[in-house]
Amino acid sequence: MSAPLPLVAVYADESCLGNGKEGANPGGAGALIEFRRPDGRISRRDLWISEPATTNNRMALRSVIETFRALGAKDGHFRAVFTTDSRYIVDGMKEWVFGWARAGWKRKTGPIENLALWKEAIREAGRHQVSWHWVRGHNGHPQNEYANHLATRAAADQSSSGGAVPSEFEPWLAAYRAKGGRTHDVAAFPDSDSFRASASLPRVD
Repeated sequence: MSAPLPLVAVYADESCLGNGKEGANPGGAGALIEFRRPDGRISRRDLWISEPATTNNRMALRSVIETFRALGAKDGHFRAVFTTDSRYIVDGMKEWVFGWARAGWKRKTGPIENLALWKEAIREAGRHQVSWHWVRGHNGHPQNEYANHLATRAAADQSSSGGAVPSEFEPWLAAYRAKGGRTHDVAAFPDSDSFRASASLPRVD
């Protein structure tokens, strides 16, 4: 029996300043990626990207694409617990994409919004074993709050990390709490033995 793939935890969020309003609305997406070292310590990396004119849903998909593209660099393959406050992503990856695939990537109510990005997200995530999880946003979850910080900062200053870079999660969390920000305890790293991947994603052309 082959050894299980390395396990990572991902916390992702998205932002669009002025989402839904007329005009060019800048947006960003951020992700905190956690790895467990052989000695048990947690190593973290940050990733963020931006677009000058976008939507929340588009940036949520970009958070998936860019995270798994970074993890797949140098032919990396992982088990990943992907946590986001976007129901668009969790419901889409666990339910909608399978119906769309069976229907030839069409739906009765009209064209699929962001279809090219959905397919790109499926290609990138499909190289890994992924468990998709939803968490309520702006509810004091430290890693989710930090992903939101990365996303909103990227939207505001239109910056990109250029891939996964050393994380600033711990100093950010200390500063956030010092300013009166309330959070729960830092979420524990997922248990490797209890990991269960969501259904394998459909193939895309």
